Amino acid sequence: MDGLSPKTWLLAQKIFPNDAEAAGRVLVEECGQNLPFCKDYDEFILERLRFAALKISQGDLHRLQKAVDQAKRDWRDELVWAGFAERLEAHSEWADATLDAA
Repeated sequence: MDGLSPKTWLLAQKIFPNDAEAAGRVLVEECGQNLPFCKDYDEFILERLRFAALKISQGDLHRLQKAVDQAKRDWRDELVWAGFAERLEAHSEWADATLDAA
């Protein structure tokens, strides 16, 4: 999907098998350069924030929207809730484990 990194799109498809397009649209349109201090971020730098929203969502579009709405206010809270605040590689490790899961 345009506007998402390949790994973000794969995660969206895995977590939202029936709603990947809708989830991807939320991430592209509402969880990107519009976030505070993210004006110059590309789809790869945004992975940490988008992965956090996907993890928090647990495959529910309503929860995804709530996570994205929180990120619009202060995405640092979202990183804490997802468990991605302590280590810079935590989001990548979670993504790899999620994509490798059967």
